[in-house]
Formats: sequence, structure tokens, C-alpha cells
Amino acid sequence: MRTVEAARQIAQLEPDAIGLNFYAPSSRCVDEETAAAIVNELPECVEPIGLFVNHALEEVLQTAHRLNLRTVQLHGDESPEFVAEVQRAGLEVLRAFRVGEEGLGGVAATLARYAELGIELRACLVDARVKGAYGGTGKTAPWELLANGWQPDWPPLVLAGGLTPANVCDAIQAVHPWGVDTASGVEAESGQQDEILMQQFVDVSRRCSI
Repeated sequence: MRTVEAARQIAQLEPDAIGLNFYAPSSRCVDEETAAAIVNELPECVEPIGLFVNHALEEVLQTAHRLNLRTVQLHGDESPEFVAEVQRAGLEVLRAFRVGEEGLGGVAATLARYAELGIELRACLVDARVKGAYGGTGKTAPWELLANGWQPDWPPLVLAGGLTPANVCDAIQAVHPWGVDTASGVEAESGQQDEILMQQFVDVSRRCSI
């Protein structure tokens, strides 16, 4: 979400949350001043979530504090110790994992380390693994692998990766995630949300989740 106008449009649809991307190399990056204006446009039922990729700890904490964010999405190579510090600061963490056909062994090992450190994630967001990218590629995650391999004692699963109004129902029926996430799937061009696609995505997601 990069503009106040897009925030007004999505607020009318009342999704559970919207993302504020602070990763500078991304075409979806938003500056903090605009992010603050977006937060002010959102009704209480729509939660703003700050997305960070390998930012310094103080930057994550200070940005979240200034914008009054409750949850941050860590989408980079942040260590378990980094995640623990974020949680100790009172923030909830949505941890992103990039998964390919290599399987869920890396996820399992990381979650085991989190348990040792007392980390309780709000959820795990699983995106497609694409070399050199931190998400937003439009590639789909391995649905069958997630459907068969996600363990019941793991944090709730938010499915991301190439989801569009055309395939999100199939994804929900195949994986049964706790939530779904989209970026490129509701854009007319990179970084520019399309009002019709956003409406379709929300409508289809809700209908297929019943």
C-alpha cells in the first residue's frame, strides 16, 4: 500500500490487514510520512502491518512506535535472536519464509530455534522461493507441499506468492491457510493497486473461506 487513495479504497473492503512496505529496493516501498497518512485512513477493523527486510533493530522498533503498529512482518534474513528482540519490545511478529520444492526442513529448524528462545509468532507467511528476491515476484508457493507438510503445532499459516482473484479460491481449497496475502495479484502495474482487482480478491477470498 503506497498511496492514501489506495488506502481509502481498500478500507472500504475491510480486509483484516494491509501491508506497509518499508523495503527501499521494492517498487511497493512507502515513506514513513505517507505511511502515517495511510494509517490514519484505516478503520479499526483493518490492521496496518509494517513490512521490513533486513532493517536495523532500532529502525524497526522506532518506525513501529511512531506509526503505532502492533505487528511487524519480517521478510528478510533476520536471525532468531533479532526476532526475539522485536517480540521483547512488545510487538507481534509475522515471520516470512520463502519455500520451494526443497521442502519445509528449514522452516521446521527455524521454528524449533524460536521455541528455544520463547518466541511465539503471530503467524508464518509463506512465499515462493525465488533466488535473489524477498517476495513480491508473482510466483506461487508449493501448495501441495504446504498442504501436506504444515504441522498442526506450528504457527498459523498465511499463504502468499502469486495469488490473484483467479487462483486464490483454488489456493484456499488446496492449502486451507489461516489467511492469504497478495501484492502483484491486485496491481495494474508494479506498486499500483487496482480497485477492481482488490474488490475481486477480497470477495473471492471470503466466499471460498466459508
